[in-house]
Amino acid sequence: MELRDRDELTDLAARLGRWLDGKHFDDPRAVFTEDAEVTTPGGTSRGADALAAQARRNHTVPTQHFVTNPLIEIDGDRAGIGANLLVVFAHEGGPRVVGERYDLRAARTPDGWRIAGVRSTVVWELPAA
Repeated sequence: MELRDRDELTDLAARLGRWLDGKHFDDPRAVFTEDAEVTTPGGTSRGADALAAQARRNHTVPTQHFVTNPLIEIDGDRAGIGANLLVVFAHEGGPRVVGERYDLRAARTPDGWRIAGVRSTVVWELPAA
């Protein structure tokens, strides 16, 4: 079971990036728990609808999120995922590239693993040209 959980949690971290890049903000529960809390450089929000609104505000241009090197710790129906994040914001005047560290908390739900918490820390940034 643990290998399957690890695969599902790795996919969950990748789905977060795809959710953001695809601007699927109308469907936060496909990735997040109802009471998820998110703290990123774009702000802090709690609850699926509030964090979707925060993502919508902060992702107005095309983006591409690369989530890599996940390190997963499972404790029953809870898990922690540490990962590297490289995100490109495709501004008209030139791309903004940010290197971040993701610390995700996940919870097993009847619908599978969902993200219960996100903490994103900027490590470096190349501002738009």
